[in-house]
Amino acid sequence: MHIVDGALSDSVVLGGVLLTACGVAYGLKQIDAEKIPQTGILSATFFIASLIHIPLGPASVHLILNGLLGLTLGWAAFPALFIALLLQAVFFGYGGFVVLGVNVFNIALPAILMGLLCRHGVMRSQPRTAALWGAFAGGGAILLTALLVASSLALSGEAFIPAAKLVLISHLPVVVMEALLTGAAVLLIRRVRPDFFGEVRDD
Repeated sequence: MHIVDGALSDSVVLGGVLLTACGVAYGLKQIDAEKIPQTGILSATFFIASLIHIPLGPASVHLILNGLLGLTLGWAAFPALFIALLLQAVFFGYGGFVVLGVNVFNIALPAILMGLLCRHGVMRSQPRTAALWGAFAGGGAILLTALLVASSLALSGEAFIPAAKLVLISHLPVVVMEALLTGAAVLLIRRVRPDFFGEVRDD
């Protein structure tokens, strides 16, 4: 859900920069040597999954998979998403450099929140139940991201309120798709690499 340059007020842009800078700094501290390959792979996964954009006014609709990043990376999702979004802005012009902080924050914060909420269920449940937790994380992360994108637009002026409503409505199908994809990914990972999310214990 990339917001394009010029669509947000200066105060919203500045707030996004400051919050993202804090998130990236803290996330970098959480990455140890063993987690670097995993972080790189998931950053690349987001980069590829979100390449296909359907323009929607000042934003766009596409897959994100930030729920999966939140489950696996935690706070490291901030630097992973920052790098991926920066490269998309450089090579493809998606979003923009001015709104980079807001775009990163809108995608990374929901990832972390859903990861904190659902990671225990993913790690401590049988694979099928873990998949349900994964589906909830995937769908919930997209819904929260849509709410943050809509809020960013609405806070930038009354003229963007119709666009904010459109962002919310148009992303409801994406919520379902992301829930199904993340749930399926969690089920597969729990069966072939049960240690991918950390120490697993089936309760």
